Amino acid sequence: MKFKEIDAQNQRVEQITTSHLVIGIDMAKEIHVAQAANFRGIVVSKRHLSFSNSIEGFEKLSRWMSELQQKHRLNRLIIGMEPTGHYWFNLANWLSDKDVQVD
Repeated sequence: MKFKEIDAQNQRVEQITTSHLVIGIDMAKEIHVAQAANFRGIVVSKRHLSFSNSIEGFEKLSRWMSELQQKHRLNRLIIGMEPTGHYWFNLANWLSDKDVQVD
């Protein structure tokens, strides 16, 4: 069982290319926190982004990601989040509706 999990994780990591902006999100009940990195794991934002678990917060995240993609000339996006409780559902569904890949 453990080998299947490792293999799946490696396959996801192999998808990341030099043209990806990688967003990691720490999920919480009311406020989520996102950090941005390039394909090598080097942070590309001056600071993290805190945003609310609401449509307004999701739109704030979307604007932030778009600005970073333009600034660093990264035309692909991958988002990772840990499914903490049920707090991730709203954001994951909103991103999925926007055709954004979430892992």
